[in-house]
Amino acid sequence: MSHHMTPSQTVGPYLHIGLDWLNTTELAPAGVAGERIVIQGRLLDADGQVVPDGMIEIWQANSHGKYAHPEDTRALPLDAGFTGFGRTATDIDGGFRFSTIKPGSVPAANGKMQAPHILVNVFARGLLKQLVTRIYFSGDDHASDPVMQQIPPARRATLVASTAAQAGVLEWNIVIGGTANETVFFDL
Repeated sequence: MSHHMTPSQTVGPYLHIGLDWLNTTELAPAGVAGERIVIQGRLLDADGQVVPDGMIEIWQANSHGKYAHPEDTRALPLDAGFTGFGRTATDIDGGFRFSTIKPGSVPAANGKMQAPHILVNVFARGLLKQLVTRIYFSGDDHASDPVMQQIPPARRATLVASTAAQAGVLEWNIVIGGTANETVFFDL
C-alpha cells in the first residue's frame, strides 16, 4: 500500500456554510466586569484590497485575566455569560467588529505576565491554514511582554489597536499576503 499526500485545500471562501450559527460579535453581556471596548477593522490583502469573504475569531480572558476554560484553574473570578469567544465574517468592505471588554493580564508559559491582549484567528480564501495573531492595546506597557519581545520593534505596531475618534472604539486592521506592512502572525 502506498500513502499519497492529500491535496491541500484552502480554508475559504466558503466559511459561511454551516458556520453562521457560531457567529458572536457581542462578547460582554450586561453585568460583565471591565472596561467596555469595541474592536473594529478591515481584513486586507497584500495589495490593500479588502477581503470580503474572510472570517475572524477572537478569544480572550476576562477583565480579571481569567479564561472561561477548564484548564484555567487560577482562583480568579469568572463572569456569568462571558465566554471570551467571538466570531464574525468580514462584510463586503472587509470589515469586522466586536463589542467586548478589555482583558486583564494573563501569565505566559514561563510564568511572566503578558500585557493584556486578545488572541485572533484569521480564515480567508487562499490560506492553507488559519493565521494566528494577537491584538494589543495602545497605552499599555508592551516592553515586558514575553511574546512582544520576540517581535522586531519595527513590526510590533501591526499588533496594536489604536484609539478611534469615537470613545471606546479601537481600530485594528489585519493585512495578509507577505508585504512589508503585513500583520505579524505566529506559527503554532
